Amino acid sequence: MKKPTAKIREEIARLQEQLKQAETRDAERIGRIALRAGIGEIEVEEADLLSAFEEVASQFRGGKKLGQGRKPETTPPNGAGEVAGQSAET
Repeated sequence: MKKPTAKIREEIARLQEQLKQAETRDAERIGRIALRAGIGEIEVEEADLLSAFEEVASQFRGGKKLGQGRKPETTPPNGAGEVAGQSAET
């Protein structure tokens, strides 16, 4: 049996509302994360920010991996030339 067009329109309206609610939840979640990361304090053009978000999204979708193309760090994070308790003089 075929659905009447009125039923189909009701279903479409209901699904559009569900989509709107899901997008709102996603936006709030991403917004909270961005604020925690300090994005709200940075003056950046929207196009540049969008481009950065697209790059991050592609990394998580299986595009290029995080850190790909980056050289491994050769100096310790403290910059003092010490590795695992050894000084640079040893």
